Amino acid sequence: MSSDPNDSAANAGDADGIVARFEADALGIADLDALEELRASYLGRKRGAVTALFQALRELDGDAKRAAGAAANRARQQIGARLEQIETELRSAATASREQAELVDVTLPAIPDNLGGLHPITQTLQEIQNVFVSMGYGVVDGPEVETDWYNFGALNFPEEHPARDEQDTMRLAGDLLLRTHTSPVQIRYMEQHQPPLAIIVPGRVYRRDTPDATHNPMFVQCEGLLVDTDITLADLKGTLDHFAKALFGPGTKTRFRPGYFPFTEPSAEVDATCPACHGDGCRVCKGSGWVELLGCGMVHPALFENVGYDPTKVQGFAFGMGVDRIAAVRYGLRDIRAYYDNDLRFLRQFTS
Repeated sequence: MSSDPNDSAANAGDADGIVARFEADALGIADLDALEELRASYLGRKRGAVTALFQALRELDGDAKRAAGAAANRARQQIGARLEQIETELRSAATASREQAELVDVTLPAIPDNLGGLHPITQTLQEIQNVFVSMGYGVVDGPEVETDWYNFGALNFPEEHPARDEQDTMRLAGDLLLRTHTSPVQIRYMEQHQPPLAIIVPGRVYRRDTPDATHNPMFVQCEGLLVDTDITLADLKGTLDHFAKALFGPGTKTRFRPGYFPFTEPSAEVDATCPACHGDGCRVCKGSGWVELLGCGMVHPALFENVGYDPTKVQGFAFGMGVDRIAAVRYGLRDIRAYYDNDLRFLRQFTS
């Protein structure tokens, strides 16, 4: 751009020379900021070269003034028109460049969506719920922070039971604790509903366990409860046998071993034939052909008394399973800690 177009215009009044210098300066304009600087240099009110031409008219008279004025007007029109043309070209180029950058080639393969998937424990829990919902069970939930009464007392745990010790239970302020099982929800539900009833209670539970291949301080349980008249152990066995077959396959067999739980009598532990080897023996079942499935039993009469039921008129059964363990059996996993390590290489195995 010319170094001092104002002085040249004011001294010589050379309109044609200003237009020529403008055209030379305009060749180097590459962006709108430079264009505005050029506009100010030639048409600006304070320092514009064409503006200086009009100011110089005051020193002229007659024909000289009219000729100089006409030349100044031509210069202003020519420069103004050229400035508008340059601005249009620059804006068009900017728009074309932006559109090119944003251009989408619809013939290219689609970029795969990096969508997440359901966690394997969530998938397993949903399948468990689906089995029992198909049998007419409802799904209920309850608080994870419980009182000692609902978590232990109402469930017939004696005062000296080791599960009530702080070494096993995460105690909070006062009488509160993090629930160690979802069974308290069964008590709360029975307090508000009369038989017949059939529910399952999925949810997180907490225990003071040192993490290892088969234990975690926080894990997921799913418990079930059915209460009505004339309910027998045969109903319990038939229900859980159907559940095992629905979850692991129609060829699955179950066996019941005597067990003990404060809230059921009689109580049992339930095993199922290993879904990995179908009972032949493998690393998943440690060669036995069986895997531990859940605990169960007939509801203890003391629980019915605690919620206002007459134990001489109603009977029921309850069962509970660790969903983490069930998922480990289904997927042949030896260490349940892998579920909580947030390793995408591991979790992507379970997404469809």
